[in-house]
Amino acid sequence: MPNKLIKMIYRPSPISAEGALCVTEENSPEVPFDIKRVYYSYGVQKGIIRGNHAHKKLEQILICIYGEIEVTLDNGKGNIEKITLNDPSGGLYVGPNMWRTMEWIKDDSVLLVLASEHYNADDYIRNYDDFKTWIRK
Repeated sequence: MPNKLIKMIYRPSPISAEGALCVTEENSPEVPFDIKRVYYSYGVQKGIIRGNHAHKKLEQILICIYGEIEVTLDNGKGNIEKITLNDPSGGLYVGPNMWRTMEWIKDDSVLLVLASEHYNADDYIRNYDDFKTWIRK
């Protein structure tokens, strides 16, 4: 992944007889921002595509904590990458100015998102043509 706005991160997950424990802390090598919002999507069936937007400023870490989700990222300049999330100790850092879609590959997968900002509708670009215009600025 040569794009600095996209990178896979892995958090330490010690495994014992009781199972694994995965910890995430803000402003760490794994999360390079203050976490202002945490949310998750669940109850989504296989084949459903969510997202279809970009953010002007928001940074995110996407973590599939259960199941399998394929994330497609598009920088608006012809570079499109697909990343499969299926390891709860891994997360995908997505910087601003990236068009993203998430397709549920397995029923009932759970996507946890750590976000650098509180919700702000003005930060969203929800139309792909508007996104391409924004990127050209």
